[in-house]
Amino acid sequence: MTTTLKHEFHRVPMAGMGVRPNAKSKVAGGLLLLVALAAIYWVMLETGALTTVTNKAALSEWIDQLGYWGPAGIIGLMSTAIVLSPIPSAPIAMVAGAVYGSLWGTVIVVIGAEAGALIAFAIARSLGFDVIHRWRRLRPVLNWLGKERSQSALMLVIFTSRLVPFISFDGVSYAAGLTPLAFWRFVVATLAGVIPTAYLITAFGGLLMASESGVVTVLLILVSGITLLPILGKLLLDRRRGRKGACMP
Repeated sequence: MTTTLKHEFHRVPMAGMGVRPNAKSKVAGGLLLLVALAAIYWVMLETGALTTVTNKAALSEWIDQLGYWGPAGIIGLMSTAIVLSPIPSAPIAMVAGAVYGSLWGTVIVVIGAEAGALIAFAIARSLGFDVIHRWRRLRPVLNWLGKERSQSALMLVIFTSRLVPFISFDGVSYAAGLTPLAFWRFVVATLAGVIPTAYLITAFGGLLMASESGVVTVLLILVSGITLLPILGKLLLDRRRGRKGACMP
């Protein structure tokens, strides 16, 4: 019995010591990340880079000056804009379409958007997932989201959100990392939703750049409507089939 008590005495503190450093390291990592992101934003603000990103004409001129490195510049800016929410990504996509056309502009924008989304997802998953799971009130919801049917529903939610330019791309990416959604599901849902939206924005890139803000808003609404039409059509078709099945004797 004495041996057992000694064993328990030594084992419990060691287990506690194994948990605390892990939690402390994640908190420290989160703080360092916030500081790094704030520093990047401050540098962009002080150097005028943020003004260039928000000015479509100036951004287009800067991309032209990069020459062969232009696509890499757009990919880097798209990824940064998604990880750093205050930086808008729409002007970058418009410029990509105006400079490189709808095909290559779409490819470049999709690569940058996918990379930024994966970074945001990884940040939330590595730093916030365990913290969220420690909340007892959230555990039943998180366990439910971990089921196969719920995983498919989460994929549909993410896919749909990617089709609407007004839904925060950044916020959805970070929020998805806090859920039990499988990594590959997030990759597929994001990629499938980004491609049509990126194509429509880049296809109208030149028109969007020459338009006023009010016209741009209307065009983005149209883009959202066009990309959501297939989903709405499928939902209506499923509902009609359900009604027919219920009416059958």
